[in-house]
Amino acid sequence: MTPAREILLHTVPVDVFDTERIRSDFPALHQAVHGQPLVYLDNAATTQKPLKVIEVLDSYYRNDNANVHRGVHALSERATAAYEAAREKVRKFLNAQSPQELVFVRGTTEAINLVAQSWGRANLRPNDEVVITETEHHSNIVPWQMLCGQTGAKLRVVPAEDNGELSVERYAQILGERTRLVAVSHCSNALGTINPVKQMISLAHETGAVVLVDGAQAVPHLAVDVRDLDCDFYAFSGHKLYGPTGIGVLYAKMALLQDMPPYQGGGEMVKHVSFDHAIYHDPPLRFEAGTPNIAGAIGLGAAIDYVDAVGIEAIGRHEQDLLARATAAMAGMPGLRIIGTAPEKTGILSFVLQNIHAHDVGTILDMQGVAVRVGHHCAIPVMQRYQVPATARASFALYNTREEVDVLVAAVYRAKEVFG
Repeated sequence: MTPAREILLHTVPVDVFDTERIRSDFPALHQAVHGQPLVYLDNAATTQKPLKVIEVLDSYYRNDNANVHRGVHALSERATAAYEAAREKVRKFLNAQSPQELVFVRGTTEAINLVAQSWGRANLRPNDEVVITETEHHSNIVPWQMLCGQTGAKLRVVPAEDNGELSVERYAQILGERTRLVAVSHCSNALGTINPVKQMISLAHETGAVVLVDGAQAVPHLAVDVRDLDCDFYAFSGHKLYGPTGIGVLYAKMALLQDMPPYQGGGEMVKHVSFDHAIYHDPPLRFEAGTPNIAGAIGLGAAIDYVDAVGIEAIGRHEQDLLARATAAMAGMPGLRIIGTAPEKTGILSFVLQNIHAHDVGTILDMQGVAVRVGHHCAIPVMQRYQVPATARASFALYNTREEVDVLVAAVYRAKEVFG
């Protein structure tokens, strides 16, 4: 019996989560890769899509394909109704006060850039400060660097602790009278750490700053209540929530949206245009210039329906079970180092193997049918913090199983064998 198997036999009780029923809803999971059954563990990058989402997209293009808000014919009215119904589903999902607080965008990246170039350009002045953390995705670093270059504001960075946590005390020391905005991920995409965002938001508000939360890695795993958090902005991507690519959401408090200038100009976002001036629509249409990703929004609504039907709390418990099982097996593996060991994590396990580059690990795992992400995960400062060029990252979703965790562990042992 291998060391991995000895460890795995002593983990948590029998799983009552009906993964087999759930897996039957995801056609992409039922395939072979290099002659091996696919074990898809790259969910932090993008999740697979359930039949419900695929069928809704197919139905829209087959039956209701028309532009929204502009037409009086039946197809346009049906498309508009479905598009706005999706916005209402997002409202309930996030517990926003109004659907008008929700802007459809391409994803988290565009949402953050929208805030930076609309709210940020209008409100930041030289020597103002934008506070981010050392564990951010590039999408929550580069837009603020660009904004600081445009406005003369300064970027300040909260360092991470050795285990990947953020120290609230160190964060509070960085906040000051010049802090205008804090941008923080709800969960780290590279480490899995769940950050204390509610406490961070409260502290920032005491200084008069507004707070943007990057929720891309949170909404598939945690119940998110934007009113309870009291965040000013919250952003997420549909494709990490079992929805289509190219669709995401920016939540913002209505008072902020009403004062923000448009991010892009064009059709749909205006009430009236002359050669002298334009009158903009009220939010959210003010920020949805041009033809939106109608099918993507409708598909996102279907994905939210699916997650709601399974239950976000049940999903979280299942993923924590998988993470505990994988961590128990990996922690005792000679030559393996887990990167990110905070006690509060989503289902992400990042690791390095001594003297083996992460890309080589990923290649060996792929040959055994195991799909993980390798590289810097668009978080180069995190890699620099832990003095590694890259990590291998296994990330779990509602359709993964304990047996797949076992396959992952065996595949990592195989990689060690291949490279001696």
